[in-house]
This record gives sequence, C-alpha cells and structure tokens, in this order.
Amino acid sequence: VQLQAFGGGLVQAGGSLRLSCLCVACGRTFSSTSRGWFRQAPGKEREFVAAINWGTGRAAYADSVKGRFTISRDGAENTVYLQMNSLKPDDTAVYYCGEKRGHSAQAMNILGPNNIDYWGQGTQVTVSS
Repeated sequence: VQLQAFGGGLVQAGGSLRLSCLCVACGRTFSSTSRGWFRQAPGKEREFVAAINWGTGRAAYADSVKGRFTISRDGAENTVYLQMNSLKPDDTAVYYCGEKRGHSAQAMNILGPNNIDYWGQGTQVTVSS
C-alpha cells in the first residue's frame, strides 16, 4: 500500500483547503478498511483528525474539527478527500494520511497513530491569522 497526500498550502484564517489521499497501486480496497487523516503540529504529538470506513462510508471526526471538516471517499479513484473549511491558525500542522485495515473510522480515533497500518507522506497546512 502506497498512500500519497496532496493539497496542503498556505491559507488565511477562515479560508478553505481540500486534501487528497490517493492509494497508488493498491488494487481493491477492502470494505473493512478505514482511511483518514492525522496531523502533527511542531512540538506536539500526532493527533487524529478524521477518518472514513471504505465499505459503510461512516465517518469519525475529532471534536476540534466537527462542523468545519468533511471527509469523503471516491471508490473509482481510490482516493479519500478532506474538505477543510473555516480554517483556524490552530489547524496549522503537517497532515498525514493513514490506513487501518479491519477497523472502523472511530476505531482509528480510539486506537491512535501508533496503530495505523500504513502512512503516506505528510502535507503541510499553514493557516495565517
């Protein structure tokens, strides 16, 4: 499994960005797989942002992004998207795409970053005030 993350950048507070996580040469993604995003700000631990289960489409979000971020998936493109609206300076971080097999989106949140099966490279998101 090779995950590639795209879409980071510099944006002003209140602005929007969309991140993409493409699974390259992955073949079929099993319905029990969940894929999502974590982020890591300087000096802080990596934290859960959002995830979605491939089969059910059920999503899970961190409280800090609920109502502002929306995660979705495109089976044909084997891609997960994270639409980020109303961005705040506190959202500034490197965002990492991850995959966990055989677990729900909420389980990705509960299990945390140390239990992710596959990681993509990070993409920097910087929100200026």
